[in-house]
Amino acid sequence: MNIRSLTRGDGVVIGAAVVLFIASFLDFSSYDCPQGVDCSRFDSPNAWDALGILMSVYLAGVIAAALVIVSRALPGRKVVGLDLGQFGVALTVFALWTAFWTILDVNNAGAGLILGLLATLVLAAAAVAGPLVPALKAPLLSPSGPAQAVQGGQQPYGAQPGQGYGFPGGQQQAPYGAQPSQGYGYPGAPQQGQPAQADPAQAQQAQAQQPAQGGAAPAGDFTPFWFAVPVARPLYGEDGSPNPIAELAPGTWYLAVEQRGQSLIAQTQDGRRGVLQDTTGIQRG
Repeated sequence: MNIRSLTRGDGVVIGAAVVLFIASFLDFSSYDCPQGVDCSRFDSPNAWDALGILMSVYLAGVIAAALVIVSRALPGRKVVGLDLGQFGVALTVFALWTAFWTILDVNNAGAGLILGLLATLVLAAAAVAGPLVPALKAPLLSPSGPAQAVQGGQQPYGAQPGQGYGFPGGQQQAPYGAQPSQGYGYPGAPQQGQPAQADPAQAQQAQAQQPAQGGAAPAGDFTPFWFAVPVARPLYGEDGSPNPIAELAPGTWYLAVEQRGQSLIAQTQDGRRGVLQDTTGIQRG
């Protein structure tokens, strides 16, 4: 999973799960040592000594956090009729509910139980509010443009050596849907030092090359380009299936290879192609 696809809400979920796991090793309950009695050898139990509490609070919360995070990498997967993310959120609420009534029922709750209750509270709150609160929906890491990858010596995805195939900074930018003569991301675009207008031979060659590149639309109708999404958005199959085949994450650049009405045919970094139905607010490279 691309770490740049994680949101701030996901970061809070992961942090709370780590704290919850640590709390399972702490004392489950505290005690007052009577005066004159040596209590140094008294072993206070923790959650691992109570299987029911361990499974229903501590491990349930950790598993719930894992389901919420994995649901981003595998959108559309379901468990008992529920989406992985929905099942994970329900499990966090269950862990919080159990921890709350357990601490009310225990006399002299220890650090492990108190910290466990706080961790499940934060975990459930982040899991529920993560997709709703704009501050939690923001990317966990600041997005980095493809130009930074070039500086690191990596070839931009979908580009060929010496060409500016839709790559930010490779050629001068043009408005969305620019014509081939404008040069943006077009395989036969003029390089620096050449005239802006290509000769007829270059234009014919470019038109012949365009259909071969991922089944894109004719050159005069569409120009491939790089883009990023402001928030996570599903990518649906080209066959019209209602279930997403992938999820486009903020902070990652994707290649638009074709336009269909208001939708875009996008290609992910692992080579999968699909339909991006919601193109509002996308950032062009």
